[in-house]
Amino acid sequence: MSDQPRRPRKPAKPYRRPKKDPVRVLAFEALRAVDERDAYANLVLPPLLRKARENGDFDARDAALATELVYGTLRRQGTYDAVVAACVDRPLREVDPPVLDVLNLGAHQLLGTRIPTHAAVSATVELARVVLGDGRAKFVNAVLRKIAQDDLDGWLERVAPPYDEDPEDHLAVVHSHPRWVVSALWDSLGGGRAGVEELLRADNERPEVTLVARPGRATTTELLDEEAAVAGRWSPYAVRLTEGGEPGAVPAVAQGRAGVQDEGSQLVALALADAPVEGPDRMWLDGCAGPGGKAALLAALAAERGAVLLASEKQPHRAGLVAKALAGNPGPYQVVAADGTRPPWRPGSFDRVLVDVPCTGLGALRRRPEARWRRRPEDLDGFAPLQRGLLRTALESVRVGGVVGYATCSPHLAETRAVVGDLLKQFPDTDLIDARPLLPGVPDLGEGPDVQLWPHLHGTDAMYLALIRRTG
Repeated sequence: MSDQPRRPRKPAKPYRRPKKDPVRVLAFEALRAVDERDAYANLVLPPLLRKARENGDFDARDAALATELVYGTLRRQGTYDAVVAACVDRPLREVDPPVLDVLNLGAHQLLGTRIPTHAAVSATVELARVVLGDGRAKFVNAVLRKIAQDDLDGWLERVAPPYDEDPEDHLAVVHSHPRWVVSALWDSLGGGRAGVEELLRADNERPEVTLVARPGRATTTELLDEEAAVAGRWSPYAVRLTEGGEPGAVPAVAQGRAGVQDEGSQLVALALADAPVEGPDRMWLDGCAGPGGKAALLAALAAERGAVLLASEKQPHRAGLVAKALAGNPGPYQVVAADGTRPPWRPGSFDRVLVDVPCTGLGALRRRPEARWRRRPEDLDGFAPLQRGLLRTALESVRVGGVVGYATCSPHLAETRAVVGDLLKQFPDTDLIDARPLLPGVPDLGEGPDVQLWPHLHGTDAMYLALIRRTG
């Protein structure tokens, strides 16, 4: 037995409780809601931010950071997944979804923001301790330290296949879109690499908030008094809030006299309203009116001309949103909850008909970035019968000499020209109207007669519009 005295053991470090960061915890909660409940970030985030402000946890800078963390992570999820996959020793599908959300939040701070590396790693590890526990936080720490060894360009060189070997997969990883979406957008846009890369980049940019001054109820002059407000590019009723902000704080929006509406959506309604019709112009129909943005603009325009809008929406709760949007319209209107493929009105009842049909939403990926990961190619087969059914009813509902507008917030050819082409064959007594002159001043509208808007060319959602006149 040794006579040497034992060295005293170092006292164990006291356990330090993780420090809760309200901004990153809120961002994590929003991402989990999107993943677990198939929620949309633009619906989940505002109430979370409002509650945080009411509790005194957040100021404007905190809200801006939380918004950037959520939307930035969702937009670049595909890229970050590829980077994380290169830094873990298991297939990505075996990483628990909450852990992957934390890793992607950390990856975005490291690769997509100006947050210093040390701060990004330590804040994300602290978040992991709060929401995942100390054990999994060690895993998060190890992965983030690997990610921090290179910048975004360096990682893309490592994880994206060369463009010359696989153009679509290269663009999918670099610009964070599923490969099938890249292919579909490229087919619809046409042209070479430069154009589709500009489009994919535009999908990953934060869109401005665009307001619409509803005719007879508000003016653009009133809205331009708001901070950082500028006139719209194309719509005479549009005002853009270049610094973002809370639209609900604008008095005209809070009172329902103005609304939040993408300029492309405004242009679709305006084009239908301005299309020439033969004969009377008294009855208008919005056959897919929810949630009410286009219906509110159409109702106001109809009122100026002494016409009446019937706004129809299948889902009762969405019909309620339409009624709220139209409340206070200066002229008569009616809102009904009805199935647009089995309408309660008689054929030939309307002079103008708009059907903005349900679709994959690939034209609004700037606003709903999670949709790109949620949609599948087979979804097109599910929408196809409904889109054709709604356009068929619209063509039956318009009188001879009247006009139908077929619109969709997707540029996918299967949801645009394929649908219109099929229905024109079934209705030989129809003609396509050249829609381009009805969007005055808007450039790059293609060969017509239909119109496809693009985020990178027009600063709008990728709205599609075809105008069809009944001739017999």
